[in-house]
Amino acid sequence: MLASLRTPALAMAPVALAIGLLGGAHASSHREAPFITTVPKVDATDFYMFRSYASGDDGYVTLLANYLPLQDPYGGPNYFSLDPNALYEIHVDNDGDNQEDLTFQFRFRNELAGGDGVALNIGGKDVAIPLIQAGQVTAPGADTLNLRESYSVTLVRGGSRKGTARMLTNTSGGGTSFVKPVDHIGTKTLPDYAGYAARHVHSVNIPGCTMPGKLFVGQRQDPFAVNLGAIFDLVNVPSAGFIINPANKGAAPNTIGDKNVTTLALEVHKSCLTNGDDVIGAWTSASLRQGRLLDGSPGSGLQANEKAGGAWTQVSRLGMPLVNEVVIGLKDKDRFNASRPAKDGQFADYVTNPTLPALLEIALASPNIAPTNFPRTDLVTTFLTGIKGVNQPRSGKALSEMLRLNTATPPVAFAQQKRLGVLEGDLAGYPNGRRPKDDVVDISLVAVMGGLCMANGTDDKLGFGRACNPQAVPLKENSLTLHDAVDQAVVPLLDRFPYLNTPLPGAK
Repeated sequence: MLASLRTPALAMAPVALAIGLLGGAHASSHREAPFITTVPKVDATDFYMFRSYASGDDGYVTLLANYLPLQDPYGGPNYFSLDPNALYEIHVDNDGDNQEDLTFQFRFRNELAGGDGVALNIGGKDVAIPLIQAGQVTAPGADTLNLRESYSVTLVRGGSRKGTARMLTNTSGGGTSFVKPVDHIGTKTLPDYAGYAARHVHSVNIPGCTMPGKLFVGQRQDPFAVNLGAIFDLVNVPSAGFIINPANKGAAPNTIGDKNVTTLALEVHKSCLTNGDDVIGAWTSASLRQGRLLDGSPGSGLQANEKAGGAWTQVSRLGMPLVNEVVIGLKDKDRFNASRPAKDGQFADYVTNPTLPALLEIALASPNIAPTNFPRTDLVTTFLTGIKGVNQPRSGKALSEMLRLNTATPPVAFAQQKRLGVLEGDLAGYPNGRRPKDDVVDISLVAVMGGLCMANGTDDKLGFGRACNPQAVPLKENSLTLHDAVDQAVVPLLDRFPYLNTPLPGAK
């Protein structure tokens, strides 16, 4: 079955249609739903899960959850601390029942140095400074830092609200509080940010696991590539000739290449994540307290005017990329963000009968390019169940959206990774998990416009059902070669944990 994906027809090639820059090419999950735009600190932007490919990390799985999108590096004076009144979570399903079996819960604590912050003696009076730093920062916990950010991580086994909870501890000293590096204010404040951030990678003991893990939370350069503004403007791109020429691969600008995000990163041995099946599913979420009381006359301190209380209420969710952004209808986007995978049957019509291909016909004034194989069993398999023989759990139930990874598939070294993942025969790539180098826009574009039905063929090689066949794909071979002209493979990345690049500085 998988050998059929390694065909010349799936190699990247130019397309004589202005579909190359399509609506699938949005930022993976940046500002994707109405409510989440009001609370950017809990807006999940991208989720990655893959077998660690750094030298010496064989057997480990890396999970990266990005939050707080579109950070301008110069965004002072307060920059981009995470919300101490929020709960950030990474959920793992390891028995195929579409419910979390392991949940890593992140809570943040933001404090002023010494309780009241750094003060300077001004004319005989100690006066609090207005900035988050009072000088150059070269080491964790530097006394020049006015804002001290720290966090804890709790592993819950069973349901995320009623399971058994134990905290991750530092392998050095056993502490449960971890220091988060300050954002990259600039090169004068932080002359060696890469070295400074590296000292915030913690070796941790994971409860119930015999193998130590790694932990990092901090600002990173946004690893996602997209021509954002033009896409939302009714696919406002140059003429078709722009993408007919092979030289134009990667010619469109990555409009978020100058942005940062905040990353929650874990590296966990696969034996600590699996439970009798090599395939695991995972997704992220963020929750806020049900009630918020604002004090019109707050006292001094950080976020002193906000008093939060009540039950945790989920407001953000992310598994596979692009789903809420370009699949879920506008009226249901907030509902999707509040839902859990086990309840995804309510959103099935958005996958079996997707609107995006028809919208592309409208935007591009190109009728009769949308696939006609309804229901779209190819999309159901790819996004809701996992592909048999690739990343489908043995006991999995249908209709749950999450990122699925077959932990038995060996990792591929960075230099040898194919940016189209499984479509190019690289079975360690998307949609078998997701690596930072995987071009999920191009892969998803091929999928939504029927490319997988072309690969499926009339003999149903991929198990999508016989309704999925080349006769249902108007674009035929062109559906296999769609691209957005923004090259994900050239985004700067690290070759080791936490894999995402050092954040861009506020000033050079």
